[in-house]
Amino acid sequence: MITPIILAGGSGTRLWPLSRELYPKQLLQLVGDQSLLQQTVLRLNNFPDAAPPIVVCNDEHRFLVAEQLRKVSAAPAAILLEPVGRNTAPATAVAAIHALAANGGTPLLLVLPADHLIQDTKTFCDAVLAAMPVAETGKLVTFGIVPDKAETGYGYIRQGKAVGNFPAGKHTCFAIEEFIEKPDPDLARLYFKSDRYLWNSGMFLFRADSFLEELDQFAPEMVAWCRKAHATLKSDLDFQRLDREAFAACPADSIDYAVMEKTCRGVVVPVAPGWSDIGSWSALWEVGDKDPENNVTRGDVVAHDTHDSYLHAQHRLLTTVGVKDHIIIETADAVLVAHKNKVQDVKKIVSRLTAGRRPETNFHRQVFRPWGSYESITTGDRFQVKRIIVNPNAVLSLQKHHHRAEHWIVVKGTAKITRNQETFILSENESTFIPLGHTHRLENPGVIPMELIEVQSGSYLGEDDIVRFTDNYGRANLSPSGAKGGEAGKMETRGTRPRPAPAGGGMRVPPHRHDSPVIHQS
Repeated sequence: MITPIILAGGSGTRLWPLSRELYPKQLLQLVGDQSLLQQTVLRLNNFPDAAPPIVVCNDEHRFLVAEQLRKVSAAPAAILLEPVGRNTAPATAVAAIHALAANGGTPLLLVLPADHLIQDTKTFCDAVLAAMPVAETGKLVTFGIVPDKAETGYGYIRQGKAVGNFPAGKHTCFAIEEFIEKPDPDLARLYFKSDRYLWNSGMFLFRADSFLEELDQFAPEMVAWCRKAHATLKSDLDFQRLDREAFAACPADSIDYAVMEKTCRGVVVPVAPGWSDIGSWSALWEVGDKDPENNVTRGDVVAHDTHDSYLHAQHRLLTTVGVKDHIIIETADAVLVAHKNKVQDVKKIVSRLTAGRRPETNFHRQVFRPWGSYESITTGDRFQVKRIIVNPNAVLSLQKHHHRAEHWIVVKGTAKITRNQETFILSENESTFIPLGHTHRLENPGVIPMELIEVQSGSYLGEDDIVRFTDNYGRANLSPSGAKGGEAGKMETRGTRPRPAPAGGGMRVPPHRHDSPVIHQS
């Protein structure tokens, strides 16, 4: 039986502005109607005896990952939360430790990154099944992709002789002679002409105990910290939290560097499953469905005299004239224009934005939370307007603000409002007011998503001006004494620190209800 390990961490900065720190590429619908994570999980249905997967993801993405798994009816054995990113070797190590503790015996792990595309699922699954007897003997199997072009964006594996005494056929195991870093164009052309060089896919099949034995030999400090991080594993709703201090102390490294380049137990299985790691915009153009002008378009796009380009519009009409070999990405708050030959440098733009503390590297304008989502519509001096969507039966935290008041206008569905000691229902076209400092909570008791417009006003509108009292989603910083923790986590703040509240505690306007969405000012 295979125990799948889905590595769902990472930020995918080379696909900015679609991929962002708090909504990375594995959660995006880049090819087809499902996210890369969902496609990875659904691929496992081709293994009828596979155990439920163990998913390793960033703590910040936990609710998004859980919701995407729920939407494809995938019930993971565990969702392990990384408090900090430490690359693929520690992530796989804690998953292997967890699999051994949960299952006993010698579970066979199929390690899959959540952000890869595989177009020929049958070919890939056939290769995994052919490699299982090899992995059962204690070998560490990796899957090398047979190149279909001279590619400089991938690392390579040079295969050696066929491994003896294992079933020969379409998928054969070979010894690994060398791992090779991303080559220059001349070397890439030589590798492509040879039949001994494969792209390094980062997908693996091995017994949990075999991997940990090699990790103990070549990276003992790493596996020691991983064991400490897992030893105090804590349940939090549907998640398992690793110990933050121990995992943060763990050295960061990839499986290749930590183990595969050093072990004598590594073998490679060549396979050609239509694979891509979707590591750049040009890679996404290559796998996309092209029009007669060789363009890949998504969204509302009108192109004239445009060729060999990737055009993606999310929020408005995108038009092009006289464009060739370009990537143009439109989102609600950012636009990227790049030549296809320069897309690897997108990460340099992200670095500059990060250095400038720009929120566009972390968030989209629409921010997803466990209860639904919110989207900033406009912001001005001392006010901000948001559109909030609350899922059926979802509940926001019971909270208050020190520096802002809020007007709520329901535009769809039904809202249940808690304000201090009173509770009441608002329907479409009704509104209410939450004065500064009042304890409040928003719920959706209905069976359809509830939408409302929120108008914030006050001296400070940052998302860290939230004091939580209770929360249904187990989020941290719940303290009636004044701990902070915004609904949006690290949402952009408009200023460096909260300014004092106005004298007299701010606005004190009586609550109101009316039949039209009129916003009463103080």
